[in-house]
Amino acid sequence: MPTAPKPKSTPAASSPSQPEKMLPSMHTSAALLYLCLGLGLSLLLSPASALYKQWVPDTNYENATNWDKGSVPCGSDRVHFPAGRRVSVYVETVHSVLEMRLPVDGEVILSSGAAFAAASTPGQGEPGCGNGVTATFKDSEELKWFDPQLWRAAATWDDLQAGRYVFAVHEESVPCRADDVVFRPVSSFRVDVSSSQMSVPVKSVSVMGQKFDSGSSFSTYLSSRSGQLQFHGSASPVVTPSAGCNDATGCECGNAAERERICSAVTCPQVACLKVLRPVGHCCDVCGAIVSLRFSGAFNLESYRQRLLHLVLNKPSYSSVRMALSKVAEQQRMWGFIPRGTQPKIQVLLVEEGSGEYASYLAEAAAKDIMADARSNGADLGIEEANVELSSGDGGGGEAGVIAGAVIGVLLVVVVLLGMGLFLHRRGSISMPSLPKMPSWRKGSGGAVGELGGPLDHGFDNPMFDKPTLMPSEPELYGDSANSISMTQSGVHFVNPAYDENETDFTA
Repeated sequence: MPTAPKPKSTPAASSPSQPEKMLPSMHTSAALLYLCLGLGLSLLLSPASALYKQWVPDTNYENATNWDKGSVPCGSDRVHFPAGRRVSVYVETVHSVLEMRLPVDGEVILSSGAAFAAASTPGQGEPGCGNGVTATFKDSEELKWFDPQLWRAAATWDDLQAGRYVFAVHEESVPCRADDVVFRPVSSFRVDVSSSQMSVPVKSVSVMGQKFDSGSSFSTYLSSRSGQLQFHGSASPVVTPSAGCNDATGCECGNAAERERICSAVTCPQVACLKVLRPVGHCCDVCGAIVSLRFSGAFNLESYRQRLLHLVLNKPSYSSVRMALSKVAEQQRMWGFIPRGTQPKIQVLLVEEGSGEYASYLAEAAAKDIMADARSNGADLGIEEANVELSSGDGGGGEAGVIAGAVIGVLLVVVVLLGMGLFLHRRGSISMPSLPKMPSWRKGSGGAVGELGGPLDHGFDNPMFDKPTLMPSEPELYGDSANSISMTQSGVHFVNPAYDENETDFTA
């Protein structure tokens, strides 16, 4: 296994050059104040910045977890690298071993001053090194790029160095297309970048202290011996500077296509709450709260993140609450089950450390504070609508969904019943009731009037008019003229003296 020299290290970010002239001493404080205010304002108003995602595992020689014996080999041990294993190993210091077997295809990267020495006497120079054993280097082939547990995320480079990591849903725990990927400067690694796509786009990649922020330079590194040993699988990372997020309202992660691969690496814990929640982009049910925001173009994701951190989560009572804030694509469905595209929304996931029925109490309280702030200041923040889901079931946004679901359910039942009725009618299993016919009035011969010249429907009998025997015998009761009442086949009716039938030429 050949020994490779350590690549040249370059700082992750260059420092600005010093100005040629210093400011006058009397104006130094004021200038610094204006500079700080300007930087703070620019951070708040700048487009949503990407996160730094750092790979956790390594293939360092000094890492005890990389050896099957659970400790670093000492002078009395025989070091064994399996012959068929491809590996890149970083060595920081001097080590003495009794024997070393190297793989056919691999490399050892020696730091400045690092070396190996053959021990003339077992355990020479190493207190506590007992009887020699064969120490075998563990297999790193199963370490996957899309395993959320193998990454740490931070909002800034300083936070990454200080270990101030941020909480994120599973899809966003692995590098998103707008993120900066970091492999620790003093370490080697091996990662399987198998993907459903041919490439995995990211904003930049830092390896061994060298930052690659152009596609061509990183492609050259991937084709090198170290690059081939460190990255393997069906796909490879591709540096795409244009993938950075330039939208102030935030950018979607872009890992939705890898959801199945991501979730296959996650083991979900058991949760106990009245109502479990499933955030967009997360593989597991959680207990806590989800605040969903519909936003306008005036919304700024990063400034809103800072607002929530300072106004809500900075409260001592919420010290155990973790927040994941991001823009996600929410699936829209017609009638609750027919997909009809996606719509972006801002998702605020709040969970609390611990488990049990009351583990979400503080997370729900924080969510209610966020909702109160959105109602009071939503217009100024670019928030058009806010809804909340709580594990306790006591949420402001859940009732509307229940009502809508009930209405949709009733409509579905009506549609199904109508469809079944129409199907059975066409098969002749049931008959539809006939609708009443509307009469068409026209004048015909003999005085009979009916639909299309047919017989007239006389309706029900009226004992006062339909039977002549029941008519009063005193004709003077209806006037002096005998022609004032006419009895025909259709019944009894009064004659209009102003109307002369013989003088009217009317044809129906």
